[in-house]
Amino acid sequence: MAVVGCRQLLKISLSGLEIYLADVYEMIGVDYYDKIIDDLLENGIVPMVTLYHFDLPQHLEDQGGWSSDAITEAFDNYAQFCFRTFGDRVKLWVTMNEPYVVAKDGYEKGIVAPGIKEPGTGAYQTAHNMIKAHAKVWHSYDLLFRRKQNGLLSIALNSDWAEPLDPTFLADQEATKRYMAFCLNWFAEPIFISGDYPAIMKSQISEMSTKQGYLSSRLPEFTEEEKLMIKGTADFFALNYYTTRKVKHQENTHSEPSVSGDREAEQIMDHSWPCASGSSWLAVVPWGLRKLLNYIKDTYNNPIIYITENGFSQSDPASLDDTQRWQYFRLTLQEILKAISLDDVHLKGYFVWSLLDNFEWTCGYSCRFGLFHVDFENPALPRVPYRSAIEYAKVISNNRRTKSVEEL
Repeated sequence: MAVVGCRQLLKISLSGLEIYLADVYEMIGVDYYDKIIDDLLENGIVPMVTLYHFDLPQHLEDQGGWSSDAITEAFDNYAQFCFRTFGDRVKLWVTMNEPYVVAKDGYEKGIVAPGIKEPGTGAYQTAHNMIKAHAKVWHSYDLLFRRKQNGLLSIALNSDWAEPLDPTFLADQEATKRYMAFCLNWFAEPIFISGDYPAIMKSQISEMSTKQGYLSSRLPEFTEEEKLMIKGTADFFALNYYTTRKVKHQENTHSEPSVSGDREAEQIMDHSWPCASGSSWLAVVPWGLRKLLNYIKDTYNNPIIYITENGFSQSDPASLDDTQRWQYFRLTLQEILKAISLDDVHLKGYFVWSLLDNFEWTCGYSCRFGLFHVDFENPALPRVPYRSAIEYAKVISNNRRTKSVEEL
């Protein structure tokens, strides 16, 4: 919720809109999102709509889900339905949220939905289809809807910032490059630059595949026609950032294929960095965001950037006086201001994850990211603002941090 620029925005997800059910459910879904969008606009809030946020209709999953080539056409049909239905009011679209997480954790490690474990192949095939589906939707919007609706469309990519554990050690430097290639650049390079995967990623997987006895690389290949279709299919860069990692080289000595093995890069958390109380993985490293924004600026031709997720969790029970979380946001906003004012990063918006405490996947309701506390034990689900919500509201109302760049 909210933004660094001059407008308020709210990121919402339409992935729960099941358009393949009976007509009555379709109408209920449309009515629900119609009301949300209209209410936001009436209150001066610009919606950014995400079409898919980890929630695939079961009947599509039964047909192979994102690992099936057929998903591309189904996703395009769904997207066009949403453009026709809501596009007169929605001007900012995101096709998918964090395809890296869907591919690696959903179709390789199996720790999030749909819980499929296909190490070494599942993530690559899934990502391949997601990239093609995103590109197809972008072209549908560009050809059929953009002229009349005048909107923008992208894909939300998550990434840590990464630095070599030993900056003087060449192996750690190269491992850090691979770490970024196998996370952010896996999706960003095809979509923003070349239409194809990073060269370092292709060579690593090909080499590992040969060692493991495969006749060809486990990484699927785009055709020349697909590369042309994929290249340039984003109108802005949507980034989800939470933390930073140190990286060191890790030799792959295992015969079993996996994304982590192909990458040969071990991520390490610096224990001098404070951590969020609700998530042991979430080290507080606001300066990492500024470095990542500059990396995107330099690598991807200085695109318009929206930070579509950034947040800090508390464990349950959570204190309403969330001083540590507000410190996280305060420092993060300072780094964003530096990136804009000192580094000329073309950043237009910033979204906190999340507006409300919610169901955080494998953590359930015990991990609280919300600006507003939700009492899940009460059927009425009453909401109370945390201190961070009150402080952040001041930033939104003033449309600025209280300190100038020179004071940071």
